[in-house]
Amino acid sequence: MGCLQSKTSNVQSPDDDNEEEETIQVDLKPADADADVDVDHQVGGVVVLLDQIPIFKEYSLSELRNATNGFSSDYIVSESGEKAPNVVYRAKLENNRLVAVKRFSKLSWPDAHQFIVEAAGVGKLRHKRLVNLIGCCAEGDERLLVAEFMPNDTLSKHLFHWDKQPLPWEMRLRVTQYIAQALDHCNTENRRIYHDLNAYRILFDEDGDPRLSSFGLMKNSRDGKSYSTNLAYTPPEFLRTGRVIPESVIYSYGTILLDLLSGKHIPPSHALDLIRGKNVLLLMDSSLEGQYANEDATKLVELASKCLQSEARDRPNTKFLVTSVAPLQKQREVASYVLMGLQKNTAVLPTMLSPLGKACARMDLTAVHDILLKTGYKDEEGAENELSFQEWTQQVQDMLNTKKFGDIAFRDKDFKSAIDYYSKLVVMMSVPSATIFARRALAYLMSGQPELALRDAMQAQVCIPEWPTAFYLQALALSKLGMETDAQDMLNDGAAFESKKQNSWRG
Repeated sequence: MGCLQSKTSNVQSPDDDNEEEETIQVDLKPADADADVDVDHQVGGVVVLLDQIPIFKEYSLSELRNATNGFSSDYIVSESGEKAPNVVYRAKLENNRLVAVKRFSKLSWPDAHQFIVEAAGVGKLRHKRLVNLIGCCAEGDERLLVAEFMPNDTLSKHLFHWDKQPLPWEMRLRVTQYIAQALDHCNTENRRIYHDLNAYRILFDEDGDPRLSSFGLMKNSRDGKSYSTNLAYTPPEFLRTGRVIPESVIYSYGTILLDLLSGKHIPPSHALDLIRGKNVLLLMDSSLEGQYANEDATKLVELASKCLQSEARDRPNTKFLVTSVAPLQKQREVASYVLMGLQKNTAVLPTMLSPLGKACARMDLTAVHDILLKTGYKDEEGAENELSFQEWTQQVQDMLNTKKFGDIAFRDKDFKSAIDYYSKLVVMMSVPSATIFARRALAYLMSGQPELALRDAMQAQVCIPEWPTAFYLQALALSKLGMETDAQDMLNDGAAFESKKQNSWRG
């Protein structure tokens, strides 16, 4: 059992009157894939996943700035990129956990306390069908949310912008069930309002399972009234009053059903005209090429019609959604990533990492710099290189001076000068130095040039084929380039050579 404590656990949720929660015990046992909710037990009404999810906490701005490489545009995963009003970044925390960081526009949440209270309330929800919120930050004008990272894109991407294959029918049915379960859980936990439910809010995790973003449980703006999608898709009551009610969420679920049926984002009014005219076949996604059961499609169309009723009181509740789509699931035993044709990455971090390996894994460039400084050139002791020549010539003197100036610049964190001196040194030396390549690699990383850093780290490996430092620096450069699987392989290789080295010493 693990015991976790939150420093925001005493913040009262707007939906709770007298709820105090200090710790959550998390039992890591296999989950039942068919269960509606995976729980070990409940604490204060919070459903605890059998999977270990960090408890909600407040992060410092510096932590999240480091995790996103200074909010680099290279880390943006929002489908609208930098044009999105609230940008989402892929980030890596110091414990090597990949997360998504949502950075709100400056005017979204003027009141920092209100933002933290709202986020903490959402952060108490835990469910396997949600992209769980694990933290927030409110410093100065900055308002940020931290959630689990979903590596396999959005429903919008898989439905409307697919590359290799359209989303299979059975997977579409699974989306209807999993999102209904997520909404029902939110409803049970008195989080009945979900803002702007659409195909962008549904993401796919590492197993290919669809999950509902927890970001939609937060208010969209300072008054919570905004609705960002095209007005043709918004609930009728929102057009009349400008407010979202629980029944509005059901209407939006109906628009998701239309997306899944048609493979297009069509206005509900047009879809309902087709349904009333009994032209259901015209509604269906042609890319499915008829690979679906007509009976199941008809049931989804009927459910969509119920959800899209113009009067809010005529729409079903979340329990009805769950019970309606459950019988449609015909391939429960097939994993989602198999249905979607995804490659599942099962790699885990090696347990035995040196301090340098750990620093590279968490992309802590400052720590890497400190370790390389302390290590110096000792890993090359005994190796033949031009720095050990006994013959004292002007050429060797120039080379030693160039190395000296490069080392001073590296020590003083003048990385541009370090790159210049080390580049001259590489040309002057007939036998290259792995340490010089490693130091220049880090200097390139510090200068925002991960491609050149990767090249130098590979050159360091050529100099000393089983040098863990070379592998760790390659992992760091690959992570900066967003190539997580390759970075993981390099970390594993570095750890393996580290272990081999230690075992040879013991022998």
